[in-house]
Amino acid sequence: MAEGFAHADAPKDWIIKSAGVEQHGLNPKAVRVMQESGIDISAQTSDLIDNDFLNSSDYVITLCGDANDKCPMTPPTVNRIHWDLADPAQATGTDDEILNVFRETRDTIQGLVKNFIETHAN
Repeated sequence: MAEGFAHADAPKDWIIKSAGVEQHGLNPKAVRVMQESGIDISAQTSDLIDNDFLNSSDYVITLCGDANDKCPMTPPTVNRIHWDLADPAQATGTDDEILNVFRETRDTIQGLVKNFIETHAN
């Protein structure tokens, strides 16, 4: 979701990529709630962290505690930021309750991405 908002709102010369220590497909509920916001993330991928890309990055932003704990060491030249969010994929309840958790997470991420862009775009 963060990648989708960043692609939509960040300066066009920014290179934005989602990656993790494990590869997971896109969660259909994330795709659905982003579509509700007018952003299609269905073609995005969740790639494994590539050390070359990591070493050439200005910022690494981790989401959820698990990502922060498992992210490899970042070089001292990379600014690391952690947004401590609950993973909506772990939500339980009815389909509507789970979708609402995804919507809440989406809205939180949208605000965090907007703030990041506003404070880091030159």
